[in-house]
Amino acid sequence: MPPPGPGGSVSPGHAPWSGPYVPASAPPARSPVRRLAAPVATLAGVVAAFAYVGAVDPNEPGHYPVCPLLRFTGVYCPGCGGLRSAYAFVHGDLPAALGANALAVVGYGVFAVVMTVWLIRAVRGVPMRLAVSPVLWWGIGAVLALFALVRNLPFGSALAP
Repeated sequence: MPPPGPGGSVSPGHAPWSGPYVPASAPPARSPVRRLAAPVATLAGVVAAFAYVGAVDPNEPGHYPVCPLLRFTGVYCPGCGGLRSAYAFVHGDLPAALGANALAVVGYGVFAVVMTVWLIRAVRGVPMRLAVSPVLWWGIGAVLALFALVRNLPFGSALAP
């Protein structure tokens, strides 16, 4: 087919799609083992991380690095207390986990929901598409900033680790 003429038009007498048209075929079906590989590997990595944090107490100094923001400014970031929260969560102490970092505990719940949906969709052979709109990303950032701000103010000391 000759290239389009000036202005993007096709030369007279030529259809935009001349020649045989071969429709795209659907991708071959993947085996259940391949479909489950990514969610199971992700879950295994998270379980391993939680097992490590559960075995190595972050309340004892020297096991984990100190938050640089807290060390140099004395300000709690949104993640401060996250390891202590995970440690308490692994040991079944939900009040202590919430006290160390309540937002992290909410994150554990969100992760559990997303993982469950991902595993169910993988078993059924439906691809997981997680399209997060920019508005939601800005909302998440606003929640993190607000959490960091409030936990550093006197009236929000209950949120400080």
